[in-house]
Amino acid sequence: MRSSTLAIAAALGATPALAQPGDIWDLIGQIQIDELVTENSYEVRKSFPAGISETDQEIEISGYVAPMFPGEQVRELIMVSDMGFCPFCGDPDHGASLQVSLADPIGMIDEGQRITLRGQLSRVNDPETWQAVVLKEAQVVTR
Repeated sequence: MRSSTLAIAAALGATPALAQPGDIWDLIGQIQIDELVTENSYEVRKSFPAGISETDQEIEISGYVAPMFPGEQVRELIMVSDMGFCPFCGDPDHGASLQVSLADPIGMIDEGQRITLRGQLSRVNDPETWQAVVLKEAQVVTR
């Protein structure tokens, strides 16, 4: 069994009812991931801090984005809190990233552009992936 902490975060801000931006950042950084590998099975167990709801939460997120797929219209993004983090490096210590699905596609954006989004932070409970949270139905607040 290999146990790791996975910090999936992206300079998060939130609606006032949820928490202050730094608090959200800290909460997502507290998500614990345990990878259980046996001869016959594979399972990823996730432990969420109390501040991350079991139901979707509306939040605002500011960070740096890159399109997941090339094209003139973008609907799927990867967001990181710091441009020094590489979400594609494959190293669990690479830094935090968040997958984002936009409610409406936007025109091509520059990789590494900082934007603010508002959407539904949702837990990923799939026991076969390390991904712990995603942002769904996101709308651009500032670009």
